[in-house]
Amino acid sequence: MRKLCLLPLLVFLSIPAAADPLDTPRNAQLVRVPRYVAPPSVNERAQPRERSDFADNRPGAARPGSMGGGFIEFLFTGRSELPRSRYQRPWEDMAEGQENGRILNVRRDDPAASYQPRPMMDPRYQKQIVEYPTKEQPGTVVIDTNNRFLYYVQGGGKAIRYGVGVGRPGFEWAGVKSVSEKKEWPDWRPPAEMLARRPELPTYMAGGPANPLGARAIYLGSSLYRIHGSNEPETIGTAVSSGCIRMRNEDVIDLYGRVKVGTKVIVI
Repeated sequence: MRKLCLLPLLVFLSIPAAADPLDTPRNAQLVRVPRYVAPPSVNERAQPRERSDFADNRPGAARPGSMGGGFIEFLFTGRSELPRSRYQRPWEDMAEGQENGRILNVRRDDPAASYQPRPMMDPRYQKQIVEYPTKEQPGTVVIDTNNRFLYYVQGGGKAIRYGVGVGRPGFEWAGVKSVSEKKEWPDWRPPAEMLARRPELPTYMAGGPANPLGARAIYLGSSLYRIHGSNEPETIGTAVSSGCIRMRNEDVIDLYGRVKVGTKVIVI
């Protein structure tokens, strides 16, 4: 009878031992492992603050004082703390600017973030092949100053059309000229008449990207006028020059390779 009473007690006492993993010693001590700590963001590196090694800084975890973020927090507080992606890269805190259609990534605290892009050229003045019936021989250049277009006649009723800038009011002109000279990255010596009007101009400027004559110059007869490039593409399609015909640098380079000394140029 005594053996039958002791049997349930022995079974009861053996339960905790059986529940332990077979390969874990009874005197093993638990080691507290720090939770994952996300790397500091760009803003946090700029403004460090205390962080706990055991704080729940995993991506998407609720921060102290928040309600977990998302739509619920927005309903109660008017703000929402969206979780950062664990793939966040340093350039995520950047602003976008634009220059001539090209996107610029700049940091928000960079002075370039306040950069105001220059106006772009009207797309109507992009180079293109158009219908252009004319009696002029292929290779002739026709400049329509009213519509701000230069045509390079190809024959067969076609022409390559480029946008141009022309002389401002008081500096318009028309006539027939011929190409007398061609220069790559030309020097610029403002004529005496221009220096009289604008004495602040330099008397000489070496050729280069900053030169007002741009990448190429095509001289028209013995006149002071030229067809030349420009480092101000936004002025194409306008009347701003002192009589010269200005083109985008890439367009004047293209035209420069087509015309020859002696080419007929008609300005209307």
